[in-house]
Amino acid sequence: MGKSSKDKRDAYYRLAKEEGWRARSAYKLLQLDEEFNLFENVTRVVDLCAAPGSWSQVLSRVLIKGEKFGRAGWKEKQQSTRDYVLRGTNPPAVQDPEATLEGDKDEKDGEKPNPREDVRIVAIDLQPMSPLEGVTTLRADITHPSTIPLMLKALDPATYDPTSTKISNPVDLVISDGAPDVTGLHDLDIYVQSQLLWAALNLALCVLKPGGKFVAKIFRGKDVDLLFAQLKVVFERVRVAKPRSSRASSIEAFVVCEGFCPPEGFKASLDTPLGAGTLIPAPEASSESKETASRKVRGDGVIEIDLGPEEDEPSEVEDGGSRWIAPFLACGDLSAYDSDATYHLPKDRVSLDPVQPPTAPPYKRALEMRKLAGGAYGKTKGREAQS
Repeated sequence: MGKSSKDKRDAYYRLAKEEGWRARSAYKLLQLDEEFNLFENVTRVVDLCAAPGSWSQVLSRVLIKGEKFGRAGWKEKQQSTRDYVLRGTNPPAVQDPEATLEGDKDEKDGEKPNPREDVRIVAIDLQPMSPLEGVTTLRADITHPSTIPLMLKALDPATYDPTSTKISNPVDLVISDGAPDVTGLHDLDIYVQSQLLWAALNLALCVLKPGGKFVAKIFRGKDVDLLFAQLKVVFERVRVAKPRSSRASSIEAFVVCEGFCPPEGFKASLDTPLGAGTLIPAPEASSESKETASRKVRGDGVIEIDLGPEEDEPSEVEDGGSRWIAPFLACGDLSAYDSDATYHLPKDRVSLDPVQPPTAPPYKRALEMRKLAGGAYGKTKGREAQS
C-alpha cells in the first residue's frame, strides 16, 4: 500500500491498515466471495501473482483460521447477540483491541472459528513475499513450464511423484490479482493484462479439478467479449464482477469462472499453451444443430455472441439461436465505503503504518540511484556544490 495523497484519502486504504490487511485489495476478494460464495467446499487453492499477499492473507484467515467476514460475519455476530439476550448464552464476540494485526482474537470471545481440515494454499509470484500462516510461497514465473512441478510438490510434498503424468489431488480454486505496471497507454495496458490473464488461465487448466473455479483480474476494453467467449468454452459459467472496493474510475474488473469442464480430448500443458498455436478440440456438431458461434454489435452498442443453446444462463432466443452476453455484476453491500469518495477524518486520528511493507519493492533501486545523484534529478547535489 502506497502513501500518496490519493491513498491517504482512500477509505479502504485506511481501513485495511486498521483491520490488519496487507493491502486494500483484500476487500475485493472478500466482496467477490460474498457475491459468488467462492470458498464453499474449497480446501486447495493456488494464488497467482500473490505479492504482497493480501489475497493469500484472506485465504489463510478464512480457510485455515476459520474467520468470517462481511455479511456472514455480521450475521454470526447478530445471532450471537440475540442468543445472549434471549437465552443468556455466551456473550457476543467483541474484537480485542490488543489483538495482533493478523486478526488474532481472545479465546474468551463467544465467536468460535471454524477452520477447515487439510487446507493447502500455494502463493506464486516473481517478487518475494513475507510468510503467512499455512501458505506456501514460491518465487516462480507462471509462464514457465517448470512452475507446474514446483507447485504440485508444494501442494502434496509427501505424495508428489515427478514421474506421474496425472495430478493426484487437483486444485479447487485458482485466483489471480496480477496486473502489469500500467503505462498510461490504455491499448498497450489492456493487451499486456490479457496476456497475463492467459498465462494464469494456462496454469489453471493444468491443475484445476472438474467443476473447479477460476477468478482473475481483467481490464475491460475493446473486444473483451471475445475473452469471455473463449473462457466459456472451458467453464460452465462465466460472469464479470466489479467489487465496490474497486474504484469506479478504474477499468479493472474480475472474471469469475465456475464449473471447469474441459472439452474431451484436451490436454493442458505449459509447453504448448493456449494462444501459442494450441487449439481446443471443437465438439462435433449434431445433425439437429449445425450453427457456429457468431458475433454482432447491436445498434445501442451492446455486443451479442451466439454460442448455440445454453442451459442455466440468461439468454434470449431469436431466429432459432441463443444469444449469450456475459453477466456483469456489482459486488459489495451498498452500505460499504465508496472507493471514489472522500471521507472526513476525526481530528485525533493517528495515521498507521502499512501492515507489511514491501520486502523488495521495484522502486528500491530507483530511490538508491536518486540518493547517490543527490536527491531529485541531482538538484540537491548541485546546491551543495554551489554552497
